[in-house]
Amino acid sequence: MKDSRIAKDGLVLLGCGKMGSAMLAGWLARGLPAQSVWVIDPYPSDWLRAQGVHINTSLPTAPAIVLVAVKPQMMADALPTLQAMGNGSTLFVSVAAGTTIATFEEILGGQTPVVRAMPNTPAAIGQGITAIVGNGQVGDMELNEAEALLRAVGDVVRLDSEAQIDAVTGVSGSGPAYVFHMIETMAAAGEAQGLDARLSMQLAKTTVAGAGALAMAADEDPAQLRVNVTSPNGTTQAALEVLMNERDGFPALLKRAVAAAADRSRELARD
Repeated sequence: MKDSRIAKDGLVLLGCGKMGSAMLAGWLARGLPAQSVWVIDPYPSDWLRAQGVHINTSLPTAPAIVLVAVKPQMMADALPTLQAMGNGSTLFVSVAAGTTIATFEEILGGQTPVVRAMPNTPAAIGQGITAIVGNGQVGDMELNEAEALLRAVGDVVRLDSEAQIDAVTGVSGSGPAYVFHMIETMAAAGEAQGLDARLSMQLAKTTVAGAGALAMAADEDPAQLRVNVTSPNGTTQAALEVLMNERDGFPALLKRAVAAAADRSRELARD
């Protein structure tokens, strides 16, 4: 990244909370010069102050990229401060949930290149996945730049349309919370069977982490991996008969959960 257009023309990070900090750490680790980064944040952390980036100072007039990482409720106040950068060569990349591309175009101008992105919280340890989609002003070069930035915190996938963002939110954006709750409930179920609480939690965490790693590394798909560990009339089959019940098992439950998250994402975009 040290020889990129971003390094030459600069990058503005609007908001540097957990997600912004994770991305900034990834960029700096990949060679982006600290002096090429301007951060706007009302409460800069001690970690941020130690990175050597520009903090709350005058911004370049036409940076290569502005990455918007403020909370959605702060968008109405924060985004208009960058209007002068709209309708130009500056690419705006937003990781703010619920803020549509149309909102950016309305505030910044219809000729502004905008990429909307939906990351998830494992980005904090470089294990996230982010879905991106651009407006009509975004070409291959801009998508490649956005993807390069977001790969600093994990995998990146490209969507065909912005309408898919809501489904992505339901699966991967909110998905880590589903897994965390699964760990909670697995540990509680182990306690109910007589295990010590700490031991049961360790078993649940490590089992979920290991299964996820195996699913990523294996050539087989998850359905086949499930079959591989399910002996006929064995313990796993007994459990799966409960979990795979079409009426009240995982299939019905997760379908409703993902739909609820996607519906709420659509509502937030309309508010």
